[in-house]
Amino acid sequence: MDSLNSLIDGFGTALTPMNLLWAAIGVLLGTAIGVLPGIGPAMAVALLLPVTYGLDPTGAFIMFAGIYYGAMFGGSTTSILLNTPGESAAVVAAIEGNPMAKAGRGAQALAAAAIGHFAGGMIGTILLVVLAPTVASLAIGIGAPDYFAIMVLAFIAVTSVLGASRIRGIASLLIGLTIGLVGLDQMTGQQRLTFGSLQLADGVDVVIVAVGLFAIGEALWVAAHLRRSTGKPIPVGRPWLGRTDLKRTWKPWLRGPAIGFPFGAIPAGGAEIPTFLSYVTEKRLSKHRDQFGKGAIEGVAGPEAAASASAAGTLVSMLTLGLPTTAVAAVMLAAFQQYGIQPGPLLFEREPELVWGLIASLFVGMVLLLALNLPLAPVWAKLLRIPRPYLYAGILFFAAVGAYAVGGESLDLVILLVIGLIGFGMRRYGLPVLPAVIGVILGPAAEQQLRRALQISDGSVSGLVNTPFSVTVYVIVVLIVAWPLIGRLIARLRSGRKTAEESRTVRGG
Repeated sequence: MDSLNSLIDGFGTALTPMNLLWAAIGVLLGTAIGVLPGIGPAMAVALLLPVTYGLDPTGAFIMFAGIYYGAMFGGSTTSILLNTPGESAAVVAAIEGNPMAKAGRGAQALAAAAIGHFAGGMIGTILLVVLAPTVASLAIGIGAPDYFAIMVLAFIAVTSVLGASRIRGIASLLIGLTIGLVGLDQMTGQQRLTFGSLQLADGVDVVIVAVGLFAIGEALWVAAHLRRSTGKPIPVGRPWLGRTDLKRTWKPWLRGPAIGFPFGAIPAGGAEIPTFLSYVTEKRLSKHRDQFGKGAIEGVAGPEAAASASAAGTLVSMLTLGLPTTAVAAVMLAAFQQYGIQPGPLLFEREPELVWGLIASLFVGMVLLLALNLPLAPVWAKLLRIPRPYLYAGILFFAAVGAYAVGGESLDLVILLVIGLIGFGMRRYGLPVLPAVIGVILGPAAEQQLRRALQISDGSVSGLVNTPFSVTVYVIVVLIVAWPLIGRLIARLRSGRKTAEESRTVRGG
């Protein structure tokens, strides 16, 4: 009841005309920035930090939260329509959303993503209000072995369900892990795969890898095929979800937050892992498995709901522990410190107006985003009416601008082209792109957690499985790996029984 009363007071703060204006500006800016490939919410918040010096802290953070959620909405737009994720959390949306767009169902994919974000954000924010202290206490108890186990689960899950074979999925993952090795070793400071270049010492930015593999690779692939056949505008289709679509999406919309919120609250990769796991879950549970990879709407609805809920989970650990679990949370933590405010267990007591006003503004922002994005779904989908040579020329331009904006180095454009060529080669030989992106995002963190766990256990491998949580996760990993073999064994046993019964029937006859 105390939380409910505080939330009501927060709505009193969030619904003032000035704070409503900041929320509206935040969601508009966030959506626009999310649509541009390569410019994510973290960069947007960082760029706006100097602008907000003169603002009231509550208004500034309401705007930052709007940018965070808005960029997630916008990121899924280009991911679905152009196979070009605006930010890393939107990578999974491209797997099913882009085939839907190519089949003339881009507006339906965008609507499923928008409602998924709304449902995930609402459920996640409710859980933030109710469960913040509990989730914070659980997050404190999770150590290096548990983090590493979670990341191994993500690697195995994503390579098991994508592509024509597991071998190709693992090959793609290894490409990503190799790219993730570029830079300085975080523990020893030794240079790895930098080829003597100081500019590569910081590693290759995830945004450049995602834009290169998806946008540049896709553009080169399309260009290679346009020589043989002229590109035709893709039909937009009907802009509303039909009864069949709603029947297939309402469960993923509810399942996504259950996966996204807990993962957002622990430092294990932000929205990336839960979106992958949500996709895996929906593929396992779907009655339309044959449509996955060809445009299954469940593969858009579930991961997008998980991404939005994970954003609320991220705020749990940032507000209650002062622990940023994503790049955006890290920038927002810097913004708190800019105002002389220290997030932590005492923040709810010391700054109740700011905290509860921020949480209430999340509900307001979600409504604003849904009202903004649903009517715009057919408008965004009309991007696909542009002839493909012009469309992909524009994608290459914005991808190059986005990559250059990351570090302001001309070398980033060379890296973008090289990674784009790798993406083209992966498409040519049937390697799924997503495991490579996962390898780049989670590879360095997985290596760091592995080495920490081994240091704690003096090099003993048993240190990786010395907690109930890690053991549980590894059991799930073993089941995922062994499931195809178990499935074949069950099928053989059933066929053997069937053959035996048939032979008995023949003898009896």
